[in-house]
Amino acid sequence: MPRPPKRILDPRRVRHIQPGFSWIDRRFLREGWIDKLDRDQLLLYFFLVAVADKHGLSYYSDSRTCTMLRIDQVALARARVGLLNLQLVAYEPPLYQVLALDPPPSRSGGTFSIQDVLRQLADDETSE
Repeated sequence: MPRPPKRILDPRRVRHIQPGFSWIDRRFLREGWIDKLDRDQLLLYFFLVAVADKHGLSYYSDSRTCTMLRIDQVALARARVGLLNLQLVAYEPPLYQVLALDPPPSRSGGTFSIQDVLRQLADDETSE
């Protein structure tokens, strides 16, 4: 079934890139990173993305982070370990760095799977 055409729903509220703007790489969804995280890991990751500077750096204390995310110290520590293990963040107390996602695997010989071709076609349609 064809997708309906995209259109601005509320022209008064169109987002514009402002100083301090943050983003989540679309590959976070497309490549399944979101499926690898539990709720607290997602919460911490999205928080760190939102508060990071242009280099992905931020430094909120554990107590402030717990207060803002409404989680306890144990949940924060567990979430942080999960993000570290997946290499989504680097951490040297109190400094966090949200890391760039690993580059997609390179393809030799210029061949692509049918899944890759179909995914790219779908992505192209959604970005129009």
